[in-house]
Amino acid sequence: MSERITYREACRQAIRQALRDEPRAFVMGEDVGKYGGCYAVTKGLLEEFGPERIVDTPLAENGFVGAGIGAALAGLRPIVEIMTCNFSLLALDQILNNAATLAHMSGGQFAVPLVIRMATGAGRQLAAQHSHSLEGWFAHIPGLKVLAPATVEDARHMLAAALADPNPVLLFEHIVLYNTEGELDPAVQGVDIEHARIRRPGRDVTLVAYGNSVPKCLLAAEQLAAEGVQAEVIDLRVLRPLDDATVAASLARTRRVVIVDEGWRSGSLSAELAARLAESSLYDLDAPIRRICGREVPVPYAAHMEEAALPSVADIVAAARSQLGAR
Repeated sequence: MSERITYREACRQAIRQALRDEPRAFVMGEDVGKYGGCYAVTKGLLEEFGPERIVDTPLAENGFVGAGIGAALAGLRPIVEIMTCNFSLLALDQILNNAATLAHMSGGQFAVPLVIRMATGAGRQLAAQHSHSLEGWFAHIPGLKVLAPATVEDARHMLAAALADPNPVLLFEHIVLYNTEGELDPAVQGVDIEHARIRRPGRDVTLVAYGNSVPKCLLAAEQLAAEGVQAEVIDLRVLRPLDDATVAASLARTRRVVIVDEGWRSGSLSAELAARLAESSLYDLDAPIRRICGREVPVPYAAHMEEAALPSVADIVAAARSQLGAR
């Protein structure tokens, strides 16, 4: 029987299972121990596993991410938590110039089986230094895998696949999703970290998203269905390697596509996907590719301004309608 749990609890279950199954695994990061994590994902794990496996670190991302890379090189399986992806920039040298490159620079002699979890996105009034979506930046970097679980199932199972990968893997967990609930099917024991997933089939227009934009697309699809429009919703899930083939196959059926990306429009993941579709699927398009992105401003603190800066269900519905108007 399926279990209904929160996204937060799914993340916690994934970490707990990893620590039980893999004696070399441990968690490290700011406030992950006694405090239970900034978003309460690691709450209770210190009491269960002890301070050697749930390690509180100083507020120094460059230091503890570097320590995580060293631990991975030494044969351990670190799960490093960065409080928010904005702070990951303090460890960009370690992630880009070390974790992502050491396998290449050593001719394959060294692997870096490191997992970095970080909160991403806006919607909880945490203002400009805690609310941005930078996963597209990291998806630009060869040598990394970049994941964005949007469902309880992916939040529960992606970590195990990430730990089994010899390459560094970044997991971006959207802050708005932590309190959401979903069904967890006990028959599902794992997910792949290579392919996108069709979350809702359709024939008239393809809606592509990741993270918290996926539930927005599903709500938009519900509204469109009431108008007789069948929208297909694709959850990218894996941002590097980007599964553009699944999107292209959907586009070949629907002939129209709207890409939703909470990140800034300029140089965004949506821009990369749009370019790939233009290169591979131009003659499948019956309407121009549409992109719905975050406004190009630092994320505001005021609730009404933050809401206005982010893609909305109404924006997605309007974009889909405009695509259909091109018939």
